[in-house]
Amino acid sequence: MLTNLTIALDMMGGDYGPRSSIPAAVNAVNANANLRLILCGNEKVISKELESLDSLSHPRLIIRHCSEVVTNGCEPSTAVRSKKDSSMRVALDLVKSGEAQACVSAGNTGALLFMAHYVLKMLPGVKRPALISAVPTERKNPVYLLDLGANVHCDAQTLYQFGIMGSVVAGQALGCDNPKVSLLNIGSEDIKGHEDIKQAAQLMQQCEHLNYIGYSEGSDIFTGKSDVIVCEGFVGNVALKTCEGIAKLIMFKLSKALQKHFFYKCLAFMLQPVIKKLYKRVNPDQYNGASLVGLRGIVVKSHGNASAKAFHAAIDEAVREVERQLPEKIAAIFEQTHSTKKVATDD
Repeated sequence: MLTNLTIALDMMGGDYGPRSSIPAAVNAVNANANLRLILCGNEKVISKELESLDSLSHPRLIIRHCSEVVTNGCEPSTAVRSKKDSSMRVALDLVKSGEAQACVSAGNTGALLFMAHYVLKMLPGVKRPALISAVPTERKNPVYLLDLGANVHCDAQTLYQFGIMGSVVAGQALGCDNPKVSLLNIGSEDIKGHEDIKQAAQLMQQCEHLNYIGYSEGSDIFTGKSDVIVCEGFVGNVALKTCEGIAKLIMFKLSKALQKHFFYKCLAFMLQPVIKKLYKRVNPDQYNGASLVGLRGIVVKSHGNASAKAFHAAIDEAVREVERQLPEKIAAIFEQTHSTKKVATDD
C-alpha cells in the first residue's frame, strides 16, 4: 500500500457539485490515513461546505481555487479552449504536472474525455481511450465492461485494443493472470455481428496476450462467463444504464411488495439482513467510478448524479488504480504486443 496518495477532485462537476463531493472527500480522508485530496473549485463554496462538516482545517484537504466551471451543457471543444481555469481542467493539469496521481470528476462526460485526451495524451500505441467499470454478476467476481461511452463507434483495431486494456484492468483487480475476454454481440455464432466485430474477434484470437473466449450476448453479462466484455461505447453505455435501472427497479418493487400486508412486513423484518446484503451487492453506488483507460494518467469518471456515497466510491477506485499503476502496466503490454508484431513481420 502506498503511503503518499494525492488525488485531485473536480468539486464543481456533476448534478450536485459540492453537496456530494465535499462529504465524499471528508469521508475518504477520514477512512484512509495515507490519502491527501486537492479540492479544485470555488474556494468560498468549498470552504463553506467544509466548515459545515467541521473539516475546514483538515490537514489533508487542500483547496485549489478555480474561477470557472465546465457545465453539463458546455461543448467539449469550448471547454478545452475557454475553460482553462475550470475545476475540471485544473484537476487534470495537477495529474499532468505530477502534483496529483489521479483525477476524479462527476462533470460533463464529453468535456472530460476531450480535455483528458488533450491534457494527458494517449499511451504509446493506444488509438483511443475507453471508459471501463465493474458490473456485478452471479458469481463472486464482477465483470469489467468497456467501452461505456467514450467512443460511440469503434473499428476492429480499437475494439481489439480495448480487449487488451480491459484484460490488464481485470487482471489487476481480480488477481487473475489470464482473465477471460469476450466481445458483446447479438449472438454467439461466428457469423453474427457486423464486420468490425468479426475482424476484432480474429485479432483477439491471434493475440497471445489475450484469453479470448468468443462472443457474449446481453444475457451473458451477469453470468460471470467472462471477466471482460468489450463493446462499442454506444452499446456499452446503454447496457450499463439498463443494468443500473433494472437493479433499482427490482429493489423498488421488492420494497413495495413487502409493505402491502402485515404478513409481508413481518417477513421483511425477518429477511432484513438478507435484503440488506442483496441491496449492497446490486447497489450501483458501490460500482460508481468508470476509469478512463489508455491515457498517460489516471482519470476516474463518476456519475453526474452521484450521491456522496457514490462519489466516495469513485475516489476509492482512483486510489486502487494508483496503487495498481494501471497506465504503466497497460503501456508495458502494448510494448510487448508491438514487439511481437515486429518480430512476426521481420520473419
